[in-house]
Amino acid sequence: MSDATVWKRFDKAAFGIIYGAIMVLSILLAQGDHPTPPLETALVLFGSVLAITLAKAFAELVSQALDARTRITRHSWRAAWSHSAPTLSVANLPAALFLAAWLGWIGSEAALVLSRVLCVALLAVLGARAGWVIDRRILPATLGALLAGGIGILLSVVKHVIH
Repeated sequence: MSDATVWKRFDKAAFGIIYGAIMVLSILLAQGDHPTPPLETALVLFGSVLAITLAKAFAELVSQALDARTRITRHSWRAAWSHSAPTLSVANLPAALFLAAWLGWIGSEAALVLSRVLCVALLAVLGARAGWVIDRRILPATLGALLAGGIGILLSVVKHVIH
């Protein structure tokens, strides 16, 4: 697969990746001061993102059917899911990290930190990508990375301030 193809797929999934990264960070933020057991965290994380992703796909499907006054078909279900799936994919690695913590392969704190780093990195890469695609210059790409990554860092820091 060529670099152009990879970037095209990444660009197409940007909405879902951003949405998923912020959702994962928000769920980890909502855990509170006393961390839950790693297995519970993995299940809550994946289950919550799955529920929200399904809700988003269903809402998109129904609203488009109402707007276009068309029947809901297998094709429209597939299109709605295809647009929503990247959101769920962001939760896979954090959930796997917490499963690894549950199995004792890594510590719970490591799973938490790595999950946050993943989400912030995804946001920063997409911010940089947007700056680069729009202007084809380093400064807008850097500012995009700082802005988008900064949102993720802010969500991560809020947990420590609140709790």
